Amino acid sequence: MGRIKTTLIKRTSRKLFRWHKEQFTADFEKDKPVLRDILVFKNKKMRNVVLGYITRLKKMELKNA
Repeated sequence: MGRIKTTLIKRTSRKLFRWHKEQFTADFEKDKPVLRDILVFKNKKMRNVVLGYITRLKKMELKNA
């Protein structure tokens, strides 16, 4: 069973993915600087959780395309 993401994480991730879809890839490490340029997070953990969910959305989009 996986971890449950909070509504704030999902909502933020979906908004960022919608607005900047073409800038994100399916690679977590390559997307770190992209997210850092788009939005400033207070802590590293929240940034990584949001980026992980965005990466998951991108992978799902590529799989369904």
